[in-house]
Amino acid sequence: MPRINSASDLEKLRDGILAQRQSLQGTITICGGTGCQASRSRDTIAAVTAELDRQGLKDKVRVRATGCHGFCEQGPIMVVEPGNVFYCHVQPEDAAEVVTQTVRQGQVVERLLYTDPVSGKQIPTEDEIPFYLAQDRQLLSQNRRVDPCKVEDYLAIGGYGALAKVLAGIAPETVIQEVKASGLRGRGGGGFPTGRKWAECQEAPGDEKYVICNADEGDPGAYMDRCVLEGNPHLVLEGMMIGAFAVGASQGYVYVRNEYPLAVKHIKVAVDQARELGLLGQNILGSSFSFEVEIARGGGAFVCGESTALMASLEGKVGEPRAKDVHTVVDGLWHKPTVLNNVETWANVPAILENGSAWFAGKGSGRSKGTKILALTGQIKNTGLVEVAMGTPLSTVLFDIGGGSASGKPIKAVQTGGPSGGCLPADKFGLPVDFDALAEASSMVGSGGMVVMDQDTCMVDVAKYFLAFLQDESCGKCVPCRLGIDRMLEIITDITEGRGRPEQLDLLEDLADTMSQTALCGLGKTAANPVLSTLRYFRDEYEAHILNGQCPAGVCQALITYSIDPEKCTACGLCRKACPHGAILGKKKQAHAIDLDLCEKCGICRSECKFDAIQVC
Repeated sequence: MPRINSASDLEKLRDGILAQRQSLQGTITICGGTGCQASRSRDTIAAVTAELDRQGLKDKVRVRATGCHGFCEQGPIMVVEPGNVFYCHVQPEDAAEVVTQTVRQGQVVERLLYTDPVSGKQIPTEDEIPFYLAQDRQLLSQNRRVDPCKVEDYLAIGGYGALAKVLAGIAPETVIQEVKASGLRGRGGGGFPTGRKWAECQEAPGDEKYVICNADEGDPGAYMDRCVLEGNPHLVLEGMMIGAFAVGASQGYVYVRNEYPLAVKHIKVAVDQARELGLLGQNILGSSFSFEVEIARGGGAFVCGESTALMASLEGKVGEPRAKDVHTVVDGLWHKPTVLNNVETWANVPAILENGSAWFAGKGSGRSKGTKILALTGQIKNTGLVEVAMGTPLSTVLFDIGGGSASGKPIKAVQTGGPSGGCLPADKFGLPVDFDALAEASSMVGSGGMVVMDQDTCMVDVAKYFLAFLQDESCGKCVPCRLGIDRMLEIITDITEGRGRPEQLDLLEDLADTMSQTALCGLGKTAANPVLSTLRYFRDEYEAHILNGQCPAGVCQALITYSIDPEKCTACGLCRKACPHGAILGKKKQAHAIDLDLCEKCGICRSECKFDAIQVC
């Protein structure tokens, strides 16, 4: 494609791309994100492409390999246009039938349709699926419209139009004011007002400034940023360019975890394509604005998601945070003024400039505006990425979109905000997805992770899990975090192993309060949130462990004993065959029993029993 030297060149190129595509009779969109690739989507893409060629349709019907569509539970996902026909769990062997029956004959392949678990009905089109109906997919909907490795797809849907609009004559101060008026807050965890951060950086003294995209997403169960960067990297680049113009930066960095190979690959391709088109480099679109981007790969340290630790890593130093008596917008990368936002925050910027701040502020509630992408995982029927307007109740996300409990057992809690967030009980599911409302409830929106837990989850064990994760990931630089997490984990471990004492609950709260006030960085200050929230809402489970020597959920091995109810046991022998320790005794047609001396409390027998005969005492 030719180099773009002006806004008019950009529009001519866009018009040319659209004109070329008018002759297409249809499009087969197939998710090529990381999750679907694990289910052979790349082979499916190749098989569909080959089948179109075999049937003489290669030049008439396009195969578009995209990023994540969000409905990961149903992958690999395919959407056939025209008709918006939605197929799930598609495999390479289905290619001939899809091309012949749907593309040629306009008929659906019924066995590939999505079946609604509530109504039991097959749903032929994407637009009718309940999972999508309750969402407001401003960012995720774009993933299915672009091949992330083809810049022409991004240009065809209006890409870089917001940048052209800004460079055509909007002053940096006006750009910042528009972002301020939109109410956009950082989507990476802290929720800091984006426009305010940009304004402080612009006003900071010095001619050399930087912008950074934080793609070092490390929360367990979170993959929002990965999927946006994999699926629409040019959108992120365009947001960074607008931000750089606003604050006066000429250099940007994308700091992405090396464990995200597809995201690394796609952002590299996007940077190269933008550079070749003249959208990166000197005098972009014929303006005086010049900007370059480099890709930096992180080593997987959770602490490098913290701004100052990330910047230290970029500088080639150990990824450790530093005191923020002077903010990074004044003293950031190489001690220069720096703006750091995460992937999702940057991705929201082009639409705000294109549609206006009032459009963005019209979504959401209170001081939480726009939409938020959430990673819905755990004991939930519809796992995947969800995008909703801020202010949407948790219950809508869990039941209308998520479909409720995957196990059929009542949902006990939802953990929001990753290791720095908290666990909220069922009576809090009416709370909105809102920065302030969740913070008041001892949790947070955070980066958007949501882990759903049913009645078989021990909340003390959940707190133990997150403390163990944070202990492993703490950089150890400051005493409150280094020793505080260790001590809290020791106490929690004592409780789960039957050595807990009532006074330790007060000690846990004191430790948590000390850490929140004295830890060096935000990660240390919020490390105790899982403990505090479980103590606040599930204190009875802690007390059951300590006072009664019992784990109500039957999870903590030191506090449980398995037994077989002879009234329910059918002597099917499944548990006996599955037990790796030979601890289950019994013959055919005789109720089985457990030899407690041999039982290792692994729980395999209970998971294999189809009659709920194995009980936890």
